[in-house]
Amino acid sequence: RYREAEVNHGRVAMLSVVGFLVAESFHPLFGGQIIGPAIYHLTEVRQVQPEFFELLAVAIGIVETSRAQNGWTPPAQVEGKQFL
Repeated sequence: RYREAEVNHGRVAMLSVVGFLVAESFHPLFGGQIIGPAIYHLTEVRQVQPEFFELLAVAIGIVETSRAQNGWTPPAQVEGKQFL
């Protein structure tokens, strides 16, 4: 279980590094309206698409909730060592 979480966190970290390095010269989203230093891109996204971050949070919540529901095993059904 921890291995899956660590692999996912590693993938997100690698994508974020690439995104931060490339964002100033290449930004295909929002019709190319996001320009300037990468440190100000989040503010510009809010100006171009005000509800973007709320929709993103809802989408991430749905995906993570469905993943948690599929991967969750109640403690009473775990075989082997019982810590509780």
